[in-house]
Amino acid sequence: MHHAHRACRSCGQLGLTPVVSLGQTPLARGLLSADELDRQEATFPLDLVVCPSCALVQIIETVAEESRCGETPTHESSPEPVIKDAEELAAETIDARSLNCRDLVVQVASGDGYLLRHYQRADVPVLGIEGSAKLASTVQRELGIPTLTGRFSRDLALRLEACGQPADVVHVHHALAGVADLSGFVAGLHTLLKPEGVAIVEVPYVRDMVEKVEFDTIFHEHLCYFSLLSLVALFGRHGLIVTDVERRPASGGSLRIFAARQGFASSAVARLMAEERALGLDRADYYRAFGRRVDVLRAELKALLGKLKAQGCRIVAYGASAKESGLLNACGIGRDVIDFVVDRSAGKQGRYTPGAHLAIHSPDKLTESRPDYALLLDWNSADEILARHERYRESGGHFIIPIPQLRVA
Repeated sequence: MHHAHRACRSCGQLGLTPVVSLGQTPLARGLLSADELDRQEATFPLDLVVCPSCALVQIIETVAEESRCGETPTHESSPEPVIKDAEELAAETIDARSLNCRDLVVQVASGDGYLLRHYQRADVPVLGIEGSAKLASTVQRELGIPTLTGRFSRDLALRLEACGQPADVVHVHHALAGVADLSGFVAGLHTLLKPEGVAIVEVPYVRDMVEKVEFDTIFHEHLCYFSLLSLVALFGRHGLIVTDVERRPASGGSLRIFAARQGFASSAVARLMAEERALGLDRADYYRAFGRRVDVLRAELKALLGKLKAQGCRIVAYGASAKESGLLNACGIGRDVIDFVVDRSAGKQGRYTPGAHLAIHSPDKLTESRPDYALLLDWNSADEILARHERYRESGGHFIIPIPQLRVA
């Protein structure tokens, strides 16, 4: 199930301004097994627009949540940097709010308990809300973290409130971008919070996406791309004040906001909003210029790969995450150009990428087969990957780094 969303997901404004079209593509998280390769793969339009009223950047198409979720074969544990950051955040929040055994911390999309476990160790009561029933069961069984199965909404918040479970702190980390009903979700946060409570929400920052030309972060599972201006407008419509903000390095650049039912915006909020207005994040021209840069970069990458292929070079790709598969499909790069993909995730090896149907192997195959070029789709980790594969480079191999500007290393 899918439908085109013609009104802004945040404020309901009609007449959304086109930014860039990445064509008709499959779901970026839809890794395939060998016996699924002959089946007809569903594809959906991938068109990015911006609201002229509240400046929310969003895609038009809404693919049903049951289709968007559960596409990867196994859940993988949170990486060490994420766990370390979560531990620091929990410690800071416990200290700043003097949390104790009489308080409650809730996390929406709580995953493997990477954050709530740190509150639990400090004897602060916790509650996870997780869409995957299997993962929720595992976390409850292995970590003892109470976890509800389901999608967060205002109805769920009302049920929790009726059960006497208002929250002192609600965490939402990199989940808001995938929410189709933004208004219902944020209204639910208002309902769930105690009058003096705080919601800590982290989202990918649209400014980083624009400045680094990160068009690989545009895929169907990400419905919205936030600026602070759009977040302040969204939360304000539902009685929540953005009291503080931090820029974070996660996911290519993120915003962490603190929202409450009472209080005042900090100088950091005022300063960043002023920066955004000065740069033009509240104007369509800013995003249309990004769209033009995306089209140029896609054309440059396709031209380079076509030239190398015409010279008889063997090319593979490095990285099989959702955004990495999305980049291949957005550029129309398939098996006629790329021989295979390598990825460190054992859960992805032996499967195939959506759309292009490229086989996924261990990075060991890079050294074994020694292709001439490896298209580095995981460009965020370029320095680390280049250092790890020095032997491949010494043997004459090269990495093509597509973003933020095309280069060969």
